[in-house]
Amino acid sequence: MSTPISHTPEPPVDDEDGEITLGVSITVPEPHASELTHWRVKIGDPLANLVEPHITLIPPTAIPVAQLSDVLDRLRWHAARHHDFTLHLRGTGTFRPISDVVFVAVSQGISACEILADDLRFGPLEVPLQFPYHPHVTVAHNVSEDYLDEAYEGLEGFRANLVVDQVAVHRQNDNGSWDRIATYPLAKGSLRNATSTR
Repeated sequence: MSTPISHTPEPPVDDEDGEITLGVSITVPEPHASELTHWRVKIGDPLANLVEPHITLIPPTAIPVAQLSDVLDRLRWHAARHHDFTLHLRGTGTFRPISDVVFVAVSQGISACEILADDLRFGPLEVPLQFPYHPHVTVAHNVSEDYLDEAYEGLEGFRANLVVDQVAVHRQNDNGSWDRIATYPLAKGSLRNATSTR
């Protein structure tokens, strides 16, 4: 993955009395990111060029702008309390019929993602989840059944082994796109030492 950045300056905001929508994730590095984005573009997924391939840790969550600095500082602190770990992506899965989503599945590193995601849910980021947490990389969302099938079958053979050594914080723009505003490193170590610090 890219070189960890310990802190990125806060993004400019239009209304300091308003809210900002944040998401926290594990981003998929190149060359895998381009391959997965290509598939989203190919099947006409409207989010293809608005969000980089990722595994969600904290879903889109609106927080008061006044709390942004504190939230970023706490995210950095919490991330540093977890050790880096290996993540394997293997094949495809789907949430149909509950949700029109096809995804690349996580086959190793699930428990590490769960522990990390749970620990990052604090304060204004601790909101009820619509569904139980299930780490995955979305590759098709809200497209036709035929395109969902195409993504499901076309990426069945997808394989990637990643070392997760950082988490990324993104803010959502008015057009639905996401900008990365901070990247926080995990501690150097091994999966067996990773524990929740909540």
